[in-house]
Amino acid sequence: MKIIGRCFFCWFLFISNLHAQSQATIINYEDYLLNILKHHPVAKQADLKTDLAKAKWLNAKGNFDPNLSSNWNQKNFDDKLYYRQFQARVEVPTRLGIDVVGGYENTSGTFLNPENKTDSYGLWNVGLEANLLQGLLVNERNTVLKQAKVFQEMALNQQQAILNELIYTASFAYLEWQKYMAFQNVIQENIEIANTYFANTKISFENGEKTAMDTLEARIVLQDALTLFQANESALSKSRQRLENFLWLDEKPVELKTNVLPQVYSDTLFVIQGSVAIANLVDANPILLEKLNKQSILEIEQKLKREKLKPKLKAKYNPLLATSDNSIAPNFSTSDYKWGFEFSMPLFLRSERANIQEGEIKMKENFLDIQNKRNELLNKIENSLEQQSILEQQVALQTQNVDGYRQLLDGENVKFQYGESSVFLLNKRQEKYINGQMKLISTSIKQQMEVLNYLYYTNDLIVD
Repeated sequence: MKIIGRCFFCWFLFISNLHAQSQATIINYEDYLLNILKHHPVAKQADLKTDLAKAKWLNAKGNFDPNLSSNWNQKNFDDKLYYRQFQARVEVPTRLGIDVVGGYENTSGTFLNPENKTDSYGLWNVGLEANLLQGLLVNERNTVLKQAKVFQEMALNQQQAILNELIYTASFAYLEWQKYMAFQNVIQENIEIANTYFANTKISFENGEKTAMDTLEARIVLQDALTLFQANESALSKSRQRLENFLWLDEKPVELKTNVLPQVYSDTLFVIQGSVAIANLVDANPILLEKLNKQSILEIEQKLKREKLKPKLKAKYNPLLATSDNSIAPNFSTSDYKWGFEFSMPLFLRSERANIQEGEIKMKENFLDIQNKRNELLNKIENSLEQQSILEQQVALQTQNVDGYRQLLDGENVKFQYGESSVFLLNKRQEKYINGQMKLISTSIKQQMEVLNYLYYTNDLIVD
């Protein structure tokens, strides 16, 4: 009775799975990717890279914003106005180390320093402040702006690298889900065949045509098929859970229902478009491009560090413009002006030379990293192409083997029905056929995974 109960369970399980799959919903691979790119938190995180680059660009341009300042100082003591000082100044930075400055001051008071005294109409000034040595062509403002521009390109490459990694891992999860789902279909066929053998053997035993040993062997074959089914169910459940890590909707994770299935494994999910030189494919990888962007940023920074070896010499020239009650507009005179200069220079330049050495080391490290990464990508691309060719041949060969195993199984089944074979031989034929199908599935999935690797290395994983 236990044997009959197990057989009934196996048959019911197989029929129930067929019914469930007939009501199944297929998740198309393209729809799966679109959902990830639209709803996955990591995809949204990748978008923040470009937003951050825009903020850095805006911050860099802010260094060229005009600056307005003013101050008022007044002192009254012992019924006397000691001094009253009002000053206003506007400063307009430029791309060169030159600032256009202008201002107005109005002062009065009994104890005011004579050099600061103005008439009641005040005194205007306008002029230039220029760094003639350090900071004239290369300065902090220009450096930050150039770095921010490169950072925009870096942000796009970082965004692409993040999306590539996300789609790459998600695609692997989809392929594994396909594999175990295809295994399940094969194993269900295995259960059906084993169940048929067991039922036929049992009938033959009852008719005196088969021994109890044959019945026991047929039951063990059926139980092995059940064990394989349960093991694959566990692997299929894990693959489904891994897939759920990539499914989101309205900022909430999505749980797959049991009737949701992938595309059949034989569908071609990945296609290599065109033929491009491998060296060009390597240079298109966003990970490598990001490192090249970093090298550009370091080179820009190094120019600023070298600039600091120069002495500082800042010259200032401001014509002074006075007003009177006869004219509202300030009066200009070439004899009224204020000028001066500032000079400074470290005697040993140890900090500056150390900063340059540190920058050269960082650039060398990054350059070596670029060389190493380029060589790795080159080897991975070449190896992927070789593996694709090998796996393609293996798939073709394994397909022929599966057809042959099926013919041998059918022939052995006919011999078994006429009593010219045994359960042992039939089991061996069935085992070869089932293992051949599962090996074909594994090899086909490996081939798709290798194409996936190639597209990942060559930055062709996300077409649009």
